[in-house]
Amino acid sequence: MKNLKRPDEILLIASMIIVMFVVLSVQADEMTHKFKNPSFSGVGTSSHYLTIENQEFNRKEAIREELRAYTEDLEREAENTTLARFIRNLESRIYAQLSRQLVDSLFGETASDFGTLELEGNTIEYRVEDDKVTLIITDEEGNTTEITVPLGSFTF
Repeated sequence: MKNLKRPDEILLIASMIIVMFVVLSVQADEMTHKFKNPSFSGVGTSSHYLTIENQEFNRKEAIREELRAYTEDLEREAENTTLARFIRNLESRIYAQLSRQLVDSLFGETASDFGTLELEGNTIEYRVEDDKVTLIITDEEGNTTEITVPLGSFTF
């Protein structure tokens, strides 16, 4: 054997010996392919399908909620137009006038003991008898509501 004097040569030989031992100790294993998707492998398939179903349901529910919110916004905008506010104000004033006329016919200078008023398909009948006022309100379907108010308890 040749005389080794240089440290480079010693280092080279040592590293070659180490590489030989490392290469010899490496062992290979069989390569197997496994699907990650449970739809293909069958492992955890039911929970996978359940997850997909929940995601689809949540997506559809979010779309429904968004449509509902959009529809409510459109309705709110339609109710807050200048024309809609004007109509509501006008209706309120007309109803106030009708109410005042009904009160005048009941208690005014030319008071009457009975009467009938038609309002949007509803019939309002009133009678004054024995110190009480009776209002009978009949709607379009024939349902009636009767209100009796004693006159003697009113003081101003």
